[in-house]
Formats: sequence, C-alpha cells, structure tokens
Amino acid sequence: MSLPRPAKNDPHALPSFTVARREPVLYLPPLISGLPERLPPVVLPDNQPPVVTETRLPDIDPCSLSLHKALHNFKPLDSEYAATPYEEAFNWDEFQLPIDEAREWYCVVFRSRRRAGSDSQALYDADKKAHEEAVRNGGLLLYWFGVPAPGTGLNLATCIWQSRKHAIAANARPHHVTAMRLAMHSYEVYDLERYVLRKSAGSTGVVIEPFSGGDVGW
Repeated sequence: MSLPRPAKNDPHALPSFTVARREPVLYLPPLISGLPERLPPVVLPDNQPPVVTETRLPDIDPCSLSLHKALHNFKPLDSEYAATPYEEAFNWDEFQLPIDEAREWYCVVFRSRRRAGSDSQALYDADKKAHEEAVRNGGLLLYWFGVPAPGTGLNLATCIWQSRKHAIAANARPHHVTAMRLAMHSYEVYDLERYVLRKSAGSTGVVIEPFSGGDVGW
C-alpha cells in the first residue's frame, strides 16, 4: 500500500486533539530542538557546587540530543503501521547517530480501536491535558499519533522517553490517570507494548528490542 502523507503539523507545536484530525501527529519538544548539536562540558572549580535555579531547562545528554534531531524525520513505512510489529513499522533504519555514542531509551506503544458510539471529544480533551502534563514532566523525546486505518479502525500511538523513570512519573500524573480511565470505556481494543530503543558504540544505527524489565535510560 502507498506511503501515508507526511504529517502537516509543526512538530514543535502542541498537537491539536480534535475529532476532525485526518493526519498523523508528530510532536517534538521545542526547547530541546533549539539546543546546539553538541553541548560543551561544564567544569566547575572543586570548591564551587552546582548552581540550583528555578529555570526549567531540559536535562538532556548528547546522545539523546542526537536522537532528537534524527526524530524530526520519524515516519511510518506505509499505512499499515497499526497492524505491523513496532520494529518494522517505522523508518528506524534511516537513523544515523554518531558512531562513538551509546545509549538506550524507553518506548511505549498504544494500539487501539475506538468503541462505536463513544464520546470522542471528551477523550480528546483528556488526551490533550495528559499530553501537556507529560511535556511538563520532562524526559519526552517524541510523541507520534496515527489515524485509524480504514476498514479495521485500528490505530497506533507511540512515545519515546529519555528513561523508563520519566515515563512512569508521567503516567502517575492526574490528567494521565483520567485519560486512562476514559480510555477503558472508549476503546474496544487498547493494548500497551513496551520497547527499548538502543544505540551501541561502534555502530551508527539503532535497534528496537522488546522491554524485558529493569531500568532503561537515565
């Protein structure tokens, strides 16, 4: 089947959660996008402790910043992504990161199908608040949300986090809990999958592996 049209939304703008949306959503936190390709090391004198401020700047390592830049080109390989294994559904093979960097990230995948007659707008409103809450939580590198497949109604959404701890913290926030409760009544299919996105030193590519437990990232 032909490739889906690329998302038209600004990837740095908060996505629109509306019933009328007909294109996939790609969201990348804008503050991270504005950082330089390489962050210089900060060296403080031995007798000077780090300065603690109220500034909400992102805490991001160089390898995650490299991934974030690559994720601007994140896209599905065809329109069957909702029924395709995660490692085969997207253009992971096109990602090229610095060869000396090594890192792993935590991926969460949601496969869903709406229940006929469910309240769409109430769910979209809850999703919008949960998304804004996750951004404020920190650690989010990518949010991508597709559109229901014609015929089956199956859909897929995914988040990529700097670490599993970031994802767990976001999932415990009140708006996320509300959205999950609504989802239980609004979807007849709602499956969660978890993966590790891994970049090894000595290779420029990345691999996707099923999450098998433990901490991921930092």
